[in-house]
Amino acid sequence: MTRIGIFGGGQLAQMLTQAASALGLATAIFERTPDSPAGRLTQHEIVGAWNDPVALARFAAACDLVTLENEFVDATILAQLEAQGLPVYPTAATVSLVQDKLTQKETLAAAGLAVPAFRGVTSPAAVVQAGADLGWPLVLKARRNGYDGYGNATLHTPAEVPAAWQRLARGDGALLVEAWVPFVRELAVMVARGRDGVSRAYPVVETVQQQHICQLVRAPALLPPEEAAVATALSLKAVEAVHGIGIFGVELFELADGRVLFNELAPRPHNSGHYTIEGCATSQFENHLRAILGWPLGSVALRAPAVVMLNLLGRRTGPVRPADLREALAVQGAHFHLYGKREARVGRKLGHVTALGATLAEAEAIARQAADLVQL
Repeated sequence: MTRIGIFGGGQLAQMLTQAASALGLATAIFERTPDSPAGRLTQHEIVGAWNDPVALARFAAACDLVTLENEFVDATILAQLEAQGLPVYPTAATVSLVQDKLTQKETLAAAGLAVPAFRGVTSPAAVVQAGADLGWPLVLKARRNGYDGYGNATLHTPAEVPAAWQRLARGDGALLVEAWVPFVRELAVMVARGRDGVSRAYPVVETVQQQHICQLVRAPALLPPEEAAVATALSLKAVEAVHGIGIFGVELFELADGRVLFNELAPRPHNSGHYTIEGCATSQFENHLRAILGWPLGSVALRAPAVVMLNLLGRRTGPVRPADLREALAVQGAHFHLYGKREARVGRKLGHVTALGATLAEAEAIARQAADLVQL
């Protein structure tokens, strides 16, 4: 049985493992801490630091092919596995282009993609100068390991720079600054690209954020056809520019004049693609496995005219209990996924609910009714 090694054991690895099982595949999970959600689903769990030579060797010996659930594993570690002859997708070269957000932006700008004005900065004074050049507000970002807004700060005046720099620099001394984009909506496209270079783009979706965390995904986004075509083409070009293999989440900005700008790229399954499990002919997780194995990609067509995914965020602190879903399960047409996290915290992603409908309003009403009854 082919065994897929996955760096990381969180909810994305959990859902990848579930998709792998349906295809007759096994997984080996390599996580830094024990009792991970994905680790509980496999007989092959390696616990240790990703750069620990002994743990890394055990992981390599346990799998036939390696992938990842996040971009936090250093590309040099992936390169070590490749040097041993172990296939790694996305490749170390791709991850090295993506995991540093400055390098990512430089790569995609060089490929001709429309991106916000940006620059690397190495001091608070350089951020203040960027504000003078690009205008306020600015977005200051950690170049690596930022997610769900934890690595970002929106700055409106030079007086806010020192505190934001201290929080984000973390001793690194090199950050990314971007011009503020007055977007009207945030969009996203999941792109699957195979080892043969064949790509398929899922429908353009609208994502709604609260405090930098994705709360809601509407599929498809209500866009003029020509604007959706531009967003799709931009997303396909972004994945091609980094020579991506696997599934990629492409985040975009829609401007008031109908233009679409690239925001960020994630070399892995993405929150904005969770709706595909019930909502599409082939989920993002299955297509990721197909892509990295060199298998034909599955259809990305929607199974209904409209699909809505709503994240289930913690509303309390305490243990996650099986009965927390009990009342919500009475809502017909709601599909639940809990992520196997032991503890709830306010604002923590604990799961999601998906609903299909004849219209976005119908699907969203079902998803919200169900989510309101979840006691997390």
